[in-house]
Amino acid sequence: MWAEGGESAPRRIGLVEDHESVAIGLAAMLSPEPDLDLVLTAGTVPELLTVAESDSATVDLDLVVLDLRLADGSSPEDNVRALRERGVEVLVFTGADNAFLVRAAASAGVLGVVRKSEDVPTVVAAVRRAASGEQVITTDWAAAIDGDPQLSNVGLSPRQEEVLTLYASGEKASRVARLTGLSEQTVNDYLGRIRQKYADAGRPAPTKTDLYKRAVEDGWLPVPERHPRG
Repeated sequence: MWAEGGESAPRRIGLVEDHESVAIGLAAMLSPEPDLDLVLTAGTVPELLTVAESDSATVDLDLVVLDLRLADGSSPEDNVRALRERGVEVLVFTGADNAFLVRAAASAGVLGVVRKSEDVPTVVAAVRRAASGEQVITTDWAAAIDGDPQLSNVGLSPRQEEVLTLYASGEKASRVARLTGLSEQTVNDYLGRIRQKYADAGRPAPTKTDLYKRAVEDGWLPVPERHPRG
């Protein structure tokens, strides 16, 4: 995303938080950052989506910072899925005092977890990284993944899963770029990171065929059907 003159446009951030003091605090943290713009704050996910999608004030968000415990009693899974269904990535911003809720959010596909008690530079760095579509690896995030055997130990982000699924299913990088709205260079960068993650996990995937095998192994693509010979 680029503004006129070649300068990168600010990443647009939404916040779902029902404690006013926390919302004010995050706004204060992000206000000095020219590349991060907190454009929308709401107490619930439905409220945020209603405002963001209204005809009079459509807001395209790059990231939503989400509190796990909200007064409306909503579940982390439902909130994360509602946001991701609209193409918005999520960073959890929490006290992290409930491991079950953190694991629930992780299983729904958030980019990471950052504690509200972290210092300002750490919080800002986490928001910046997540707003660029990158995972935010923290102790709480790692513990959530390690504590849930149903999560892939490769640790692909939702966007990386999408790129892997399309590319491994046979699409060319240029076609993946068109389908995802990314540039071809970004797609190739994602593929490089995906290969590195598999290599780090001891499951190298240097070729497209290898990536296909890994995608099938991890459930991103269906197991091929075996047709009986006639």
